[in-house]
Amino acid sequence: MYTFHRSHVAGCAIALLIACRGESTPAVAGTRDASSVDPHFTMGSGTTSTLLGRATFIDPDDQNFKVKRISGDWHVEIKSKPAFDLAVQSIVFQPGSQSGWHTHPGPVFIQVVSGTMTFYKSDDPTCTPIIRTAGQGYLDVGELPHIARNETATPAQNIVSYFAPPGATLRIDEPRPGNGSF
Repeated sequence: MYTFHRSHVAGCAIALLIACRGESTPAVAGTRDASSVDPHFTMGSGTTSTLLGRATFIDPDDQNFKVKRISGDWHVEIKSKPAFDLAVQSIVFQPGSQSGWHTHPGPVFIQVVSGTMTFYKSDDPTCTPIIRTAGQGYLDVGELPHIARNETATPAQNIVSYFAPPGATLRIDEPRPGNGSF
């Protein structure tokens, strides 16, 4: 169970998206790439991913991991049963590159540190772009397929933080939802 309250994560503008390197090579260990076996899947292209670290967080004295901090009107709370992995990755998107449609096993925070990124969600019938620029963040709760694209003429870099069950695959390729041309 993961609980992230409204503004509790507003200051934590970290993460989303793992992309694939090149044709069908997963971006990082712990990813599953179905695009090479099913034409309904999109392949990521034009990205370079670097796993910065992954660790398991657990409270050895209590099966229910819980951290809560309140400071003035700012509150943050992280709950997990029994533990969770936190993985951090740097992903560089070259101009015209994209991640392919995918999901995650838990919430993912993306921080755009340079350039401009455009995100699309599979449950949006109009495929409305969600644009984030350097210094802005995007939260994917991990439940629905989504895609990240660099639709500009300059590279973009993201720092991505994944909250996942211990040892879980961080990225799961998904079929094209049919609400966009990509």
